[in-house]
Amino acid sequence: MDFLLSNITEVLILVFIIITFLQSGLDKIFDWKGQIAWLNGHFKDTFLGSIVPLLVGVLVVLDLLASVLAGIGIYQLVINNNPMMGLYGSITAAITLLMLLFGQRVAKDYPGAFTIVGYFIVVIFGVWLLSNH
Repeated sequence: MDFLLSNITEVLILVFIIITFLQSGLDKIFDWKGQIAWLNGHFKDTFLGSIVPLLVGVLVVLDLLASVLAGIGIYQLVINNNPMMGLYGSITAAITLLMLLFGQRVAKDYPGAFTIVGYFIVVIFGVWLLSNH
């Protein structure tokens, strides 16, 4: 219990990552056709338009990987005060968000890009906390 309380900020950020990225990955899996259709329209006039299914597949893998690593990270942090898997999960989440930000900027969806910033701030704070643990 001591490791939980002494790492509560890190644990809460990792729970945030699990909720955010697991839901995102599962949405893409269970509504694959809808996601592809919407993103094909979103990127139709960009160089990304021809590779949307590939990009969504990469995002699914990264979403789920970030979630799994964050979950393992919580366990390791609480059980033996080891931040490494949580750090890897946070880094994976940050990279995923940067990819999404890049896509929104390419599509000139500046309001969409701005919404990613809030998520990125939380995740990068987790990276910082876990890397300085």
